[in-house]
Amino acid sequence: MQWHAQFAWLGDGVAADVLIEADGERITSLARGVPPPPRAQHLPGLTLPGLANAHSHAFHRALRSRVQTNRGTFWTWREQMYRVADRLDPDSYRALARAVYAEMALAGISCVGEFHYLHHRPGGAPYDAPNAMGEALIAAAADAGIRITLLDTCYLTGGIGQPLKGPQLRFGDGTAGNWARRVDTLHEQTDKAGRLHARVGAAIHSVRAVPREQVRAVASWAKEHRAPLHVHLSEQPAENTACLDAYGVTPARLLAEAGALGPLSTAVHATHLTGDDIRLLGATTTGVCMCPTTERDLADGIGPARGLADAGAPICLGSDQHAVIDLFEEARAVELDERLRTRVRGHWTAGELLAAATSNGHYALGWPEAGRLEPGAYADLVTVALDSARTAGAGPAHAAEAAVFAATAADVRHVVVSGRQIVHDGRHLLVDDVPGALAAAVESATREEPG
Repeated sequence: MQWHAQFAWLGDGVAADVLIEADGERITSLARGVPPPPRAQHLPGLTLPGLANAHSHAFHRALRSRVQTNRGTFWTWREQMYRVADRLDPDSYRALARAVYAEMALAGISCVGEFHYLHHRPGGAPYDAPNAMGEALIAAAADAGIRITLLDTCYLTGGIGQPLKGPQLRFGDGTAGNWARRVDTLHEQTDKAGRLHARVGAAIHSVRAVPREQVRAVASWAKEHRAPLHVHLSEQPAENTACLDAYGVTPARLLAEAGALGPLSTAVHATHLTGDDIRLLGATTTGVCMCPTTERDLADGIGPARGLADAGAPICLGSDQHAVIDLFEEARAVELDERLRTRVRGHWTAGELLAAATSNGHYALGWPEAGRLEPGAYADLVTVALDSARTAGAGPAHAAEAAVFAATAADVRHVVVSGRQIVHDGRHLLVDDVPGALAAAVESATREEPG
């Protein structure tokens, strides 16, 4: 297969007339300044590597617009989220995730990291197939044509020293050992089934939800399997206070002492950190996933992204609870939020933010061979229009800046994932009616039962 990109971002800048060739899933050759061959597919605009959404909770998409009517905090929002969580079963979860992942594909996302903790039946009893909910997510990603890292999440307590209750009972496996045995089965089944679009990783929900003495078991599982390990870190000041009160250390220090930090680990949010926390994450080259649209939607705060990157922690991006699904918005928010905090402009270059949205995210999800336009990498291509009302006038000299600071998900025209075109001219080729699929799935997940 051949594609001819009018312009392409190649990591070191934007090049014109780029011929990209692939055999199956992988790019085999790439050349700059080449006239378009007769049979090559023309890609007008700026072509990027596939975007990586490193932090997703697919079922949260059902809350979009429905949680904007009253005042409140993260904790009041969480109660509404739990009500949705209690309604889903494997079939309805697959339908919702399929539509959400199709929306991601339309936004240029070729791989998603699904932070998955909705494991069991309402009340906590396992399904006959213990990984039925995780299998539904893996199938949904295949339906939508994108890759997935299922970050199977250990979630054992409803707060430090507090039992799970209500909808939270669906999340828990009792102990980290039980969690590991269930995830071993999912890992083995994924390998045996030859699901080339899926990999299984691990997650610690938070230090609130996994006791200190059980954190190490999750971290050990991830190391044994060379799998990515993700964790919500210091998302809320209340989490830090509870951790200090219970253990005498910050959440970051607790994770470090349990062996849960390192180059295969990613801390999500990392909003309320001490200077020592920042140095600790950087020294261990632990990645950090910033989710600015969620962090502002939930009034969580602005994380120290620039300080973390300068300390040595690679930054990636996620849409988390899907207030919007738009990694261009996530990328520019990293810079613009920093401007608001410091009242100074120019903390990040467009190239740094594109790396956060592409190669850094894929690495954090355990796909280091993705997120770059070069031979040997996955043939993931995302073409952004440079002639829309938002991007027109930028010209090739500022094409990368147009993508980061002006474009939206609506400017994505073509998407190729693993050599297969899944979006053409803004239309999803595998899911006929993405808005209709979303509307039906959200209505099913939020419908109030009579009585």
